[in-house]
Amino acid sequence: MGAGLKNRGKTREDVDERRKAIEESTGVELRNIGAVPLDPEAASKNIENMIGAVSVPVGFVGPLRITGDHASGEFLVPLATTEGALLASVNRGCSVITASGGANALVVKDSMTRAPVFRVRDLRHAVEASSWIENNIDRLREAAEATTRHGKLLRADPFAVGRSFFVRFSFATGDAMGMNMATIASEAAARLIEKETGAVLISVSGNLCVDKKPAAINSILGRGKIVLADVTVPRAVLEEKMHATPEAVAETCYRKCGIGSSLAVSLGSNAHAANMLAALYIATGQDPAQVVEGSMSTTTCEVVDGDLYISVRLPCVEVGTVGGGTRLPCQAEALSMIGCLGEGKASKLAEIVGAVVLAGELSTLSAQSAGHLGQAHSRLGR
Repeated sequence: MGAGLKNRGKTREDVDERRKAIEESTGVELRNIGAVPLDPEAASKNIENMIGAVSVPVGFVGPLRITGDHASGEFLVPLATTEGALLASVNRGCSVITASGGANALVVKDSMTRAPVFRVRDLRHAVEASSWIENNIDRLREAAEATTRHGKLLRADPFAVGRSFFVRFSFATGDAMGMNMATIASEAAARLIEKETGAVLISVSGNLCVDKKPAAINSILGRGKIVLADVTVPRAVLEEKMHATPEAVAETCYRKCGIGSSLAVSLGSNAHAANMLAALYIATGQDPAQVVEGSMSTTTCEVVDGDLYISVRLPCVEVGTVGGGTRLPCQAEALSMIGCLGEGKASKLAEIVGAVVLAGELSTLSAQSAGHLGQAHSRLGR
């Protein structure tokens, strides 16, 4: 199987020929992978060397009532997963939130980052380059924004370590998740820095961004959208629907998410935020690898006037409603289910993400406080 086969086009015939070559090479018949009806042309910007597609079961949770700046009303939310019991659990949380009047969900910051790394002569050279950046932000903005119709350069923050010099660019990216946009714009700005300061560009990504890796800088400053969501669950609703008390749920959250996460030196203080993020991201055509950063969420619980107050802070919700996997037909349908397909919808999607994570956290912490988690997984997850 040579390079010629790998580099051929993306028609159905090309995909079939490529898959048959793989079958001959491996001795495995790929009947099911080849049978998934995904148009190769529709996927041409999402994958190379296509041989078929993999199906993931899709269900829904809700209705989930949300009161946000962008998402308002009741939503039936699509989730894609192979983990039994997950949707049943999240759906239970949705029921409690809706019965409690709905979740507040807000986007409080929005910026995608990319951080090129340069080589400088010494620390004085790094300081000089930092000063040039500070005094020429308008020129950097012009260079970066010349590469994109929608991206806007918000900040350029320099960091020096020996002869390594980093610049962490922050961009507004409109309704795209914006990673490619930020990369292209950052390279243009970095070339201007290289030309004007003599710092040598080594890599357009120097890992201070930080993309698809857990990192304290992202946990604190955020990347993509910082989303906050909360709800106050009346005691009677919690006891009726979750068979748990506010005191028990709050203590479980404190000892599990607070003390346990601290003891583990975890960058996420939550029950299982990554579960909801992965299921929603896969269903709606987001980059599943961004779940790594999304998992650095913080869940808190308190007893307030006898009721349960629960909140989540998601510092890295990196989602888009245009471009990327949102172009694919199934993912576009899933986004349409929640009114989030196309321009002007990315912040709405992010608020829905926050509310779904809140629902999953509420359900799991309640189940654990009542001693029901193992029972549910035994019944639904095997």
